[in-house]
Amino acid sequence: MFLPRLLSAAVALVAALAPLPVLAQTKTVAITAIVQHPALDATRDGVVEALKAAGWTVGENLKVEYQSAQGNPATAAQIARQFAGSKPDVIVPISTPSAQAVAAATRDVPVVFTAVTDPVGAQLVKSLEKPGANITGLSDLSPVAAHVGLIREILPAAKRLGVLYNPGEPNSVVLVKLLKEEAAKAGFSVVEASVPKSSDAQPAVRSLVGKADAVYIPLDNTVVSALESVISVGQQAKLPVFSADTDSVARGTAASIGFDYAQVGRQTGEIVARVLKGEKPGDIAVSAAKGTDLVVNPKSAAAMGVTIPDAVVARATRVVGQ
Repeated sequence: MFLPRLLSAAVALVAALAPLPVLAQTKTVAITAIVQHPALDATRDGVVEALKAAGWTVGENLKVEYQSAQGNPATAAQIARQFAGSKPDVIVPISTPSAQAVAAATRDVPVVFTAVTDPVGAQLVKSLEKPGANITGLSDLSPVAAHVGLIREILPAAKRLGVLYNPGEPNSVVLVKLLKEEAAKAGFSVVEASVPKSSDAQPAVRSLVGKADAVYIPLDNTVVSALESVISVGQQAKLPVFSADTDSVARGTAASIGFDYAQVGRQTGEIVARVLKGEKPGDIAVSAAKGTDLVVNPKSAAAMGVTIPDAVVARATRVVGQ
């Protein structure tokens, strides 16, 4: 008659010794950018949005750390070393300079870069198909030929195209090389103006007044962070300014064909989620940013002495500034 009691006791003992249900482990994602401006901020927010869609929610099972280098490469390297030392589950550097800093700081913490123009040229990966080591990510190589074609369509008589860029940003050097190739095909000569730091942007664009018929800003973080000072000169001098990134159009450039950087961030976040689930970054092929939107700002263009043709406005994905 003691058997039922013994069985009950045994069951209770087994239940007590059984492991507790495993709670969802909190993951840490560290995000850093070379500077803060709308395109890079949208990329960061898109990463977090995609992680939430994949089941990783800030405050529940996800911790996100973010730091900006404020345009300073030395600060970018310092942030990279700090993140590498804290060993988060994934580091997400936004932009080529930040990605290079992080890649130099760690060989074991998983890295998923984004908004990098030329990952192979920047020596971040061995190849796009097989990045290897602890790193992968997403490339946002600009559709430069489309940019030049758009400027030619809006300004059919223009002959000289000015370009503002920081020669210290490897991504910009690559893009200016592409620009020269595509501009020559479209009958433009290219006039360069160097912007080593954001405070140089306004004097640099002033130097192009009278020397260029339009100004093009590639995906250059230094110049984009000082965009308003460039737009001011463009409006004063009736010198139209075009940008590679579409987020800059709402800030005053005339037009752009480019990526939605919130979507770039979401694409990146999908890769980060794969790494959080156990995939090795080096086994994940580098992705290319998807989609190209046409965004125009007729009001700002008019302030810079340009009328955007009705045909361009009609096919625009977005019309801003009205």
